[in-house]
Amino acid sequence: MQPRFRETAFSRGVARLDQLPADQGVEIAFAGRSNAGKSSALNGLCGRKALARVGRTPGRTQEINIFTLPPAEDWRLIDLPGYGYAKVSAKQREHWDRLLGGYLRHRRCLAGLVLIMDIRRPLTDLDWQMLEWTGANRRLHCVLTKADKISRQEAERQLHATHARLEEAGIEASLQTFSALKNQGVDDLRGLLAEWLEEENAEDGDGGAEQGP
Repeated sequence: MQPRFRETAFSRGVARLDQLPADQGVEIAFAGRSNAGKSSALNGLCGRKALARVGRTPGRTQEINIFTLPPAEDWRLIDLPGYGYAKVSAKQREHWDRLLGGYLRHRRCLAGLVLIMDIRRPLTDLDWQMLEWTGANRRLHCVLTKADKISRQEAERQLHATHARLEEAGIEASLQTFSALKNQGVDDLRGLLAEWLEEENAEDGDGGAEQGP
């Protein structure tokens, strides 16, 4: 059963974990530092210009945004709030941290995380926090965005350096470069996420393998 990314549709935004859909089916979450290009990556993946809002102000995504992904009734893409924001209150930051951390630690139907990072500034302290919340039992794919902003040689260097840092930390992940502006890496991302969904679908068919910590 192949996902139809172009038919992805916004379902709703939630501000609390208890407002999420029933913890079943398959979810793939997108997370990233504010202004790293997360919304542009989601839009590129789904071939839609405004599926996820691209805000001029970092940290605009303040809720967990849920998108349905045909053809399955319970396949979802999850757009997590951007982090690293500066122009919000300490109380709002704490709320988002609880939302992000609680979702990544406890959501059992989460098949994997797509971590969006600006290729010029990968693996910030806040990115490491996201990885800690995600844990070792989740699939992880790192998308280094804005690859058009640097040379191809520098992009390759950053890709290999980021992979080496993750390996040193004992974190297993796949990585790729990406440019929403140049439409670079979109097919690679679609192909990988289709594989994740197919694997989850096969596991469900074999008796519903338990996921998550």
